[in-house]
Amino acid sequence: MDSSNFFFDIINNNLIAIIVIGVIPLVFLIVYALVAILGELKISAWIQERLGPMRTGPWGMLQPIAEVVKLIQKEDLTPTNSNKFLFNLAPFIIFTGAYASFAVIPFSSYFVPAGINLGLFYIFAIGSVAVVGIVMGGWASNNKYSLIGAMRSVAQIISYEIPGAMVVLSVAVMAGSLDLQEINRQQSGWFWNWLLFGGQGSIEKIWILPFTGGLTLIYLIASLAETNRTPFDIPEGESELVAGYHTEYSGMKFAMFFFAEYANMFVVAAILATTFFGGWNSPFGDFMGGPIWGVFWFISKSFFFVFVQIWLRWTLPRLRVDQLMYLGWKVLLPFSFLCFILVSLWKMFN
Repeated sequence: MDSSNFFFDIINNNLIAIIVIGVIPLVFLIVYALVAILGELKISAWIQERLGPMRTGPWGMLQPIAEVVKLIQKEDLTPTNSNKFLFNLAPFIIFTGAYASFAVIPFSSYFVPAGINLGLFYIFAIGSVAVVGIVMGGWASNNKYSLIGAMRSVAQIISYEIPGAMVVLSVAVMAGSLDLQEINRQQSGWFWNWLLFGGQGSIEKIWILPFTGGLTLIYLIASLAETNRTPFDIPEGESELVAGYHTEYSGMKFAMFFFAEYANMFVVAAILATTFFGGWNSPFGDFMGGPIWGVFWFISKSFFFVFVQIWLRWTLPRLRVDQLMYLGWKVLLPFSFLCFILVSLWKMFN
């Protein structure tokens, strides 16, 4: 059975199989977004010692659906002096980039929507599409606050994509592949075979653990910046820019910006889970292993890192622009280069 296209084996019609493979990530994304919104509301309430939404459905569990219904009913406004074509196109560009990233995410050993052997490179490249949408929306709005927010986003994402790229290169060196399924396979077995702990190997790999741990932390920080999450949410700093690049948006176009943000949160969490935490592999070797358990382990690990992103948002204050640039260029970038060089040397001599 083909590990990445098993739907072709159970559905005789290739066209129908392709449609099903394309629809499954979209359905998952919609359900995940509702769960993540509810999680954001409830986790923030728990951190701040309050109840959060409690009136819409049992314990407020239908609040995300109420939010969606509200946004659908809101009037869709377009500023008179905006570039209307680009203004209306920007939310779709941002969502397209987020949705396209799901094409290479390995949900299980038997399911990857598109099993290409450059998955890690692809997902890093397609993630940059969101920047195009943010700049497009900020510029087309004909609003200085929106434009400043868009420019901040460009500077921030470029600054943090470089250390993120060094982490990706380090993973490629350790695994010897850019195929996310192959990276998963190389972490099979017990949890000490995860790339976080140096991958497969003897006790000698203990010398590389500080650097693999450093790479994991660098990617976690860079992923927060790339998804514009606190403490790196200065592109939409409401205390300075009203709402940043999406100030002029309303209704479902406004919702698509945040739908894409939550989608990107899962994408970066999935990449972190896949590259350093074994992906769909069970942490207990063959116990609780297999394709079905693989889906459980992958989604559980990814949801844990989504929880960490929400947790950090309601814990840390927003950075100033100069602090953000200092952290990116003078801290993360040198350390990512150092970790990359040392990991490469270790791999070369072992």
